[in-house]
Amino acid sequence: MEHGRAYDGDGGPGSYNLVYVWLISLVAAMGGLLFGYDWVVIGGAKPFFQPFFGLEHDKALQGWANSCALVGCLLGSIASGVLSDRFGRKRLLLAAAFIFAVSSVLTGRASTFDAFVLWRILGGVAIGMASNLSPMYIAEVAPAHMRGRLVAINQFTIVIGIVAAQTVNWLIAQPVPGDIAKDALPDFIRASWNGQHGWRWMFIAVTAPSLLFFIGSLCIPESPRWLVKNGMAAGARDVLARIGGGAYADAQVADIEKTIAAEEVQRVRYAELLDPRMTRILMIGVILAVLQQWSGINVIFNYAEDIFREAGYGVSDTMFNIVITGIVNVVFTVFAILTVDRFGRRALMLVGCAGIGLFHAMIGATYFLQLQGLIVVVPVMATLACYAFSLAPVTWVLIAEIYPNRIRGAAVSVAVSALWIACFILTYTFPLLNERLGPAGTFWLYAAICAAGFVFIMLRVPETKGKSLEQIERDLVR
Repeated sequence: MEHGRAYDGDGGPGSYNLVYVWLISLVAAMGGLLFGYDWVVIGGAKPFFQPFFGLEHDKALQGWANSCALVGCLLGSIASGVLSDRFGRKRLLLAAAFIFAVSSVLTGRASTFDAFVLWRILGGVAIGMASNLSPMYIAEVAPAHMRGRLVAINQFTIVIGIVAAQTVNWLIAQPVPGDIAKDALPDFIRASWNGQHGWRWMFIAVTAPSLLFFIGSLCIPESPRWLVKNGMAAGARDVLARIGGGAYADAQVADIEKTIAAEEVQRVRYAELLDPRMTRILMIGVILAVLQQWSGINVIFNYAEDIFREAGYGVSDTMFNIVITGIVNVVFTVFAILTVDRFGRRALMLVGCAGIGLFHAMIGATYFLQLQGLIVVVPVMATLACYAFSLAPVTWVLIAEIYPNRIRGAAVSVAVSALWIACFILTYTFPLLNERLGPAGTFWLYAAICAAGFVFIMLRVPETKGKSLEQIERDLVR
């Protein structure tokens, strides 16, 4: 066993089996990896499945193909909140892994567009489940003094999954000649290996990590918190003893039992969110969730092919550029993890939101002036960097911190549901906006939303760095 500081008997840092803690946290975080992969694999497959299904001239169907999984995300997020309390975190993690594997194979084998949409929605259910379950499980097994680092693994694995999808898409796709006329390109792709088979393997490739996630989930313990809540304190004590020893287990079980008892007595109802004091705080999280999506970044992941094609790049060069966007995302996510507790939430959010708005305006200008090449790619990468250290990770941190203990579960579920709804609207409307406003007008619209978001953060979002949850509650509930 690797050791921390000597356990003092009051729930403070002690002697921990760090290898075990990290292993079970990494297994749970594989849900985040699959979330990231399945989330963006559509972007690299899009140039090839659209000609196969004959979607190249129908912007509405293009938007539906890219956004249909978000319907499943919303359903999975809502369902996991209810089912995980009834059946346990472990069983739901197993279910998510199984759904990831099955949906990826069926999506890759789809012969009609309706079947493709159905299986993408099923895959979205797994994404929604993983987005709730993985960080929740890690938080419930992690010792308090290292919970932040361990939960941050899930955000990091999401961006690793994004890079993995982008890299796999790039490696699977056979080179597409750059001298094919634009009008002839759909017919060429439709008849090529990429158009008939390549895009299928991009989806099927996620089966392997899904099976590893399933096997790993079989080996991890159930959440100690769930065990105590369901009258299995002895099982919870066994899990906690393996994490931190007998004294740690006894103290933690006693503390959980007191917390559970208090929560059961004071069960929150959604109607209580209508209290004006609570509604004001609820709306901060909801607006941040919507801003995270309507800042426009996810269109770069889901519609990267359109963006880089407008910048003058061929299909093969576009696939390579998409990989670079993923690497930028990883690097600046690490920066956020290392600095969020040092610089504070507001500082990162303000700088990031301002940067996204500025670079969106620059992207719009390059399209307006009909510039092409690197001058378009650079602000795209800069936009992703700003998002990766601000709105992407810090929004989740704030949503978890700002709500009072009394309403946290209900309020978080409302904010996360708002996020998925906003994401669906963003993804579905991009092709329509791009057709009506042009790429310049579309990115200027996103820049204006970021400007409004900057003002909102400055005026309404509190700084929570270094404060306990109880202190945050006292500051906000007045």
